[in-house]
Amino acid sequence: MSHPTTLGRGVALDARGIRFEGGPQLVLCASLFYFRLPREQWRARLAQVRASGYTCVDVYLPWNFHETAPGRWSFEGRRDVAAFLDLAQEEGLYVIARPGPYICSEWDGGALPAWLGLDPELGARQNEPRFLAGVTAWFDQVLPILAERQYPANGPVIMVQLENELDFFDCEDRTGYVTALRDQAIRHGITVPLIACSGQGDLHGATGDVPGVVPACNFYPDDDSPHIEPEVRRYAQLLAERDLPLLITETNRRHRTLRRLLASGASLIAPYLQSSGWNFGYTPSAGNWGKPGNLMSHGYDFGGYVSSTGTERPEYAEARILARVIDTLGPRLALATPTTPPTPLTTDFPTSSAPSALRLDGGGLLLAVPHLGSREGTETGTGTGTAVVNGVPVAVAADSCPLMLADVPLEPWGQEGTLTLASADLVAAGEGVLVFSSEVPVTVVLGNTRVEIPAPEAGTPQRATAAGLTLVALAPADAVRLRATDRDGTVHLDAPAPARPAAPEPVAVRGARRRAATAPERAAGRHELPPALESLGVYRGRGTYRTTTDLTDVDELLLVGAADIVDLAVAGRVRPTIADFGATRRIDVREATGAVDVEAVVEIWGHANFDDARLPALRLGALRGLGTLWTVRETTDVSALWSVHGHWAGDPAPLRELGGWSSTRVGIPVTYTREIRTATAAALHLKGVAEPVRVTVTDSEPHTVHAENPWISLPAGTHRISVTLPHHPSGGGLRAELLALAPVTDWTCSTQDDDLLTAFATEAAAAPGQEVQLPLVLAPGEEAWLDVDLPPSHDGLLLRPDGTQIRVTGWAGGECVGRVWVGDRPDFSGGDADVLWIPPGWFGLTLLVRGAAGPKAPELRVLRLEFPDG
Repeated sequence: MSHPTTLGRGVALDARGIRFEGGPQLVLCASLFYFRLPREQWRARLAQVRASGYTCVDVYLPWNFHETAPGRWSFEGRRDVAAFLDLAQEEGLYVIARPGPYICSEWDGGALPAWLGLDPELGARQNEPRFLAGVTAWFDQVLPILAERQYPANGPVIMVQLENELDFFDCEDRTGYVTALRDQAIRHGITVPLIACSGQGDLHGATGDVPGVVPACNFYPDDDSPHIEPEVRRYAQLLAERDLPLLITETNRRHRTLRRLLASGASLIAPYLQSSGWNFGYTPSAGNWGKPGNLMSHGYDFGGYVSSTGTERPEYAEARILARVIDTLGPRLALATPTTPPTPLTTDFPTSSAPSALRLDGGGLLLAVPHLGSREGTETGTGTGTAVVNGVPVAVAADSCPLMLADVPLEPWGQEGTLTLASADLVAAGEGVLVFSSEVPVTVVLGNTRVEIPAPEAGTPQRATAAGLTLVALAPADAVRLRATDRDGTVHLDAPAPARPAAPEPVAVRGARRRAATAPERAAGRHELPPALESLGVYRGRGTYRTTTDLTDVDELLLVGAADIVDLAVAGRVRPTIADFGATRRIDVREATGAVDVEAVVEIWGHANFDDARLPALRLGALRGLGTLWTVRETTDVSALWSVHGHWAGDPAPLRELGGWSSTRVGIPVTYTREIRTATAAALHLKGVAEPVRVTVTDSEPHTVHAENPWISLPAGTHRISVTLPHHPSGGGLRAELLALAPVTDWTCSTQDDDLLTAFATEAAAAPGQEVQLPLVLAPGEEAWLDVDLPPSHDGLLLRPDGTQIRVTGWAGGECVGRVWVGDRPDFSGGDADVLWIPPGWFGLTLLVRGAAGPKAPELRVLRLEFPDG
């Protein structure tokens, strides 16, 4: 027997699995995030997870949720993570705590505080003193909370995760960085196993191979892929060679897939976000799930078994059945080892390319037989197929993955003999009785006796006897309610949950009270160039930049590095909202001349939660603000007279247009070089870039220019520009133009951070607002503060603004609940991007409605109230 290689106080990990004080367990774990739920719903959500049969929750702890400004810490109210952990223990759940410092989670900055980006020498997620000093301050706050609540003595915490998917990030010294995090955890008394998860299968990249840090794996396969099992088994084997179990710390939410992972050797299965939630306030991130950028929505829901409002979806019942199988097999399953079926499976339906099996402790096999076909389009709607398992044909429902048993000794259930084959999930077993869950006929072989049990229907169990055993088949709807089974096959079911009354039909709110006052601005000084909002103390919120500039003989402006959301007005005309994630934008101003006013309102949606080099604002740690605004003084085509280097080009180098070299060496890089002189600051625009190209300016380090932002900034002077790109004769060619620039200067700034806006939104109006009826038409850039009366609701309310070219921010219960953008907008991800949820008991709804320029006039037509089902 192997010896545990990772010991915790009460938790041990080895190649056979996870051992607790009470014995080995296979752990089902659901993500549940306290910071995405109202505090008053924490207990109910935790209890809901436990009732699903899952025994654990994983929870991120976001650094910037608790350190809201440098040195300002908060662990009260919705930030009272200690209370959340205590509730988890009271509800009988283990906890995997994930304090980062980086968490991703589509959260503002991946939880790294925005002000870290103000220090150009600070290396985020690196073994770098400035960054680690900040991490130390965070860990000094949070790790004692976890240490005091470790299993088994004082709480539910069974593992602590350091970092998150570090193998996605270009960390220069992984070993040093992870060692620093490990040492801090140990210093604070963390004794449960320390883990670090890989996001793309690079175990070293995630852990630095640091002793005492256990590699874990995140898998996000295509649920319909036939190749899941061999990939997962490979990692199970790699970890077994280190005498470690396969811990899957994130994966898809569909239980058909989770069964395939289980059979492939996973000891921990933690589908990400089974229990959905909300991104309140200014906490969503900007991410790279769009083209390439996206903004995360107020709703945070990837289709888990519980919706953002708490409604249980069909996968919730699937969770309960899988949990029953795990409980029934108990330690035999928890100590199982992965293998492949000894006899090849044959099916008449699409299935795994290399199915998995588990050798159960004490003998026998568990076989996962996925039917990857769809139920849709079949005559019966079930699409039942046939698999031949160990020479026996059995029925398998479409879109299912029964966990079949073969050659399993019956002795642990008080019965002599062997269960030679069972084609359905075993959800209960006792002396003299076996209970299965299935929606299709069940085949059971006991010794040499084969029994066919008809497909059960809800409320009508099917029974059979063989070899002194009573065999019961339950429909899944009954299996989830199974309480007990008598030896004669009589089943006792829990009463069905009372049907919830149908939600009322949506109602339209057509009136509100418009405040006469608008939110105050906090003066933030005058600046030669537009400063980053973070440098003005705004980490969540918005700022306004104002100046006057001379546009005589200027046809266009160039905006560089602006993020996240920019409403730019030039000479009183508000331009269409800019949300380009920092990409350089040309702005036509031919209609304006002379001295004109320029005003830009810049709102932070959220800092990047990933590190994507294609756009400036998608880099981890990138700051927010107006960037730099330039007037374009001259534009010159510089596509010609580039010397060619590479392939067979000789000396002296031939001159061609950029990208114009003809060669049979397709795909082989070739370099074009040209000298460019500019008397002012300038921008070189490479038009037609399709694939990334490498650009060197004089003797600087080469950098990559992407199709999403094909610009190079140049100071005044003479520069030798080299552009290296793969030879691509079908690519359409490149053009180059040089824009001579002059900066727009002398900016006056003001700010409105989230605290200021929330204080204004939630304070009692000095005087009653003016009643207004919807639709409400606004001018581009105009704002309206509306107070809205809402009906009471036990489950909260969903508010769906309907209109064109508006952004709506809502406050209730003293908090910003979220934001909605209606009209032309960038890609959104994460959930329903068009609703705001007002939790029950969060009274006093206030809306800030801002008009944006676009093809239609800004208009709030109606506010629709929807009533959640649960």
